[in-house]
Amino acid sequence: MRQTRDWVDILYRQVLKWPYSSYNGDVKTSTSPKALGRPRSFDTGKALDRALDVFWRKGYEGASLSDLTKAMRINRPSLYAAFGDKEKLFRKVLNRYAEGPASFSYAALGEPTSRAVVERLLYGTADMLTSRQNPHGCLWVQGALACGNNTDSVRKELISRRMAGEAALRQRLIRAKLDGDLPSEANPASLARYIATIIQGMSIQAAGGATRSELRRVIDIALQSWPSPRNV
Repeated sequence: MRQTRDWVDILYRQVLKWPYSSYNGDVKTSTSPKALGRPRSFDTGKALDRALDVFWRKGYEGASLSDLTKAMRINRPSLYAAFGDKEKLFRKVLNRYAEGPASFSYAALGEPTSRAVVERLLYGTADMLTSRQNPHGCLWVQGALACGNNTDSVRKELISRRMAGEAALRQRLIRAKLDGDLPSEANPASLARYIATIIQGMSIQAAGGATRSELRRVIDIALQSWPSPRNV
């Protein structure tokens, strides 16, 4: 199991370009001389969690600075000093989202079989999308849909992260094929795109009010066609 965990760590560093760290409510802050001076009067971790909730509910463009500072319980100078501008704050929130609510996707890649990987990824997505503790929908999907031309860099960032997640799954399925866990004629790239499409569709459905049981029925149907050496 440790070997699998090490392999997944390497995969995330190579494909997603940023290291995964277990979500424990802490935030890595700058160690610049300026940051080492006067201590902040607020908890940066809690402020990021509140910003995450605002962006998740309203999208990047829909979240105003007034919305953010009110939710984070700080003023604008404190926001700029701690997190930079709105776009930089959003990027930090995306990392927070990946290490927190969406961290199951990292854990899923460590499952021993391709089917187990996909099951954990899909069912975990359905649970997150419909959790009462979270806004419905996926931040990475909904955020990109809500971005206009004047926020093109944010839209590209969201698309890039989704593509990186798909690439990580593709690499995991390539390994499964090499291990004999998938049939020789299986196409890891097409399978990864198939799963990514289901996830994006479930996100849109959840944002529109689809229930957990409804999403799980969709997953059950999708898994019926998952390839294995036994059914080819």
